[in-house]
Amino acid sequence: MANSKILLASSSVYRRQILQKLGLSFDWASPDIDESSQPEEKPAQLVHRLAETKARRLASTYPNHLIIGSDQVATIDNQIIGKPHTHANAVTQLRSFRDREVTFLTGLCLLNPSENRTQNSVESYKVRFRNLSDEQIENYLKREQPYDCAGSFKSEGLGICLFEKLEGNDPNTLIGLPLIALTQMLANEGLDPLNQPANFFQPSN
Repeated sequence: MANSKILLASSSVYRRQILQKLGLSFDWASPDIDESSQPEEKPAQLVHRLAETKARRLASTYPNHLIIGSDQVATIDNQIIGKPHTHANAVTQLRSFRDREVTFLTGLCLLNPSENRTQNSVESYKVRFRNLSDEQIENYLKREQPYDCAGSFKSEGLGICLFEKLEGNDPNTLIGLPLIALTQMLANEGLDPLNQPANFFQPSN
């Protein structure tokens, strides 16, 4: 197998933490791309394009790595919800989610640069919010401050208390890196985590 090294094309600490679950060592780097949507581009098309663009941006620098690109958007009524960045915006977002369903779409790409081969998928995960009071929203935001997260919450933390129901194939998709789909992609490249000896790869720090 020509490519046994892994590169995560992301600066997200959340994605690094998820990828560490597989027990594989990996490098990471920021692809530094324009993540703006194109005219009339649908959310699923956007995350598909950006995931592959992120992976390809680093291909010339890491030609002997398998490169993972991933991108996520939150949507409600098929409209993209961005990161709030401020407390006021987060309050507005969570108020608009009361007793409603939000869908998260995560684009995933595994690029083998040496073969110019890509595997792509778009995974969805649905979240039904509780009918939250203003006090509950304020208490949550002050405690967790999820201002860099699309949808204004961290499901791996206290954000789980915001929900009435979760629906999807892989809970990691909600955080931004679908591990079930990624594991199959890696296996297709001859790098199944369960086929490696215990000391073959170690989690990155």
